[in-house]
Amino acid sequence: MLESAYVLGVTRTPFGRYGKGLAKIRPDDLAAASISALVNKFVSDTGLIDSAIFGNANGAGEENRNVARMATLLAGLPVTIPGSTVNRLCGSGLDATISAAREIETGDSHLVIAGGVESMTRAPWVMFKPEQGIADENSEPVSTTLGWRLINPRMKSSWTVSLGEANEIIADQYGIKREAQDIFALSSHVKANDAWESGFYDSITSQVPGSDLIRDENIRSEGSLAELAKLKPVFRNDGTITAGNASPLSDGAGAALIGSITAAKNLEIDAVFRIASRMAVANEPQLFGIAPIEAANRALLRAGISWNQVCAVELNEAFAAQSLSCIKAWDIDPEIVNAKGGAISIGHPLGASGIRLLGTLVERLRLSGGRWGVATLCIGVGQAIAIVIENTHSTEGS
Repeated sequence: MLESAYVLGVTRTPFGRYGKGLAKIRPDDLAAASISALVNKFVSDTGLIDSAIFGNANGAGEENRNVARMATLLAGLPVTIPGSTVNRLCGSGLDATISAAREIETGDSHLVIAGGVESMTRAPWVMFKPEQGIADENSEPVSTTLGWRLINPRMKSSWTVSLGEANEIIADQYGIKREAQDIFALSSHVKANDAWESGFYDSITSQVPGSDLIRDENIRSEGSLAELAKLKPVFRNDGTITAGNASPLSDGAGAALIGSITAAKNLEIDAVFRIASRMAVANEPQLFGIAPIEAANRALLRAGISWNQVCAVELNEAFAAQSLSCIKAWDIDPEIVNAKGGAISIGHPLGASGIRLLGTLVERLRLSGGRWGVATLCIGVGQAIAIVIENTHSTEGS
């Protein structure tokens, strides 16, 4: 019989704006900061930690390809803790959590640090390496911050459209108008600001050494639909997607403690939030934004529950267009989705976003006493990932 895996604790850094509050912090230091904060809060004996798994979408720069290992060393953890880095682009942080859960469930580990990190500010420029000793032509540098780069010419052109154009396609397909996207975006900022003002995020965020940032930097506490309406479409002249209704480039990290009942007892932590199921799916690359529809549906099926039993959803707001399309397809109450804000306001540092969703979901379940929650993200190149969390102390539905 498989062991159950539980989310025993989560923390993350505030998310910084591109080129702003966390710009001077290396991604391996961001990851180390989140690990240190997690360990200081929840782990009395680091010798109990069996492994570390981090999600990261870049890896080409200061992450040194295996940021999980680099971060545990920088955080001063025992050198005997192995580290592995996974890359499922925007879903990397949640993928790391799922990988950690598998280690617990199979008995390979009892206590695993799962995390995610991205510094989109510090993502390097890359260029082709000459096939011979001396290049016979100039090579242009390409940014690794976001999206396609160095595209294989054999890829179908319909697959390799920009992320924004892909979501214009989805907006057309699901009939999502510009005004609805702007309303959704404004709501994200209002909810996120209210959540910070109420103290919701205080217990699940930790400041980064060397930075003065104390809350998510992208949030606009004052804004209006009129201001959003003035923004020009970015990807089509007659399009609907603007800088205001899409998630911004961001920097940040987070870490979660995933453990067994045995580990929880050793740490004197209540094992409450069980990882009930998970699912990764794939579809056509240009339709990545609606892939969470199937990912969440199939994760719920595996958990043996339906949407009417879910009280909290954390859906990564890559774009308002795809978020609204998913909510429409699920036919659920929009009020249970991203009640504390989402990526449009908070930011979307690719590898870290899954951990942010996980931490927010668990905290929402803790405060509400609700039983079932879902976290899900769309992933570039046509994928999505979802996880179902059960609050085992909830009396709902029992």
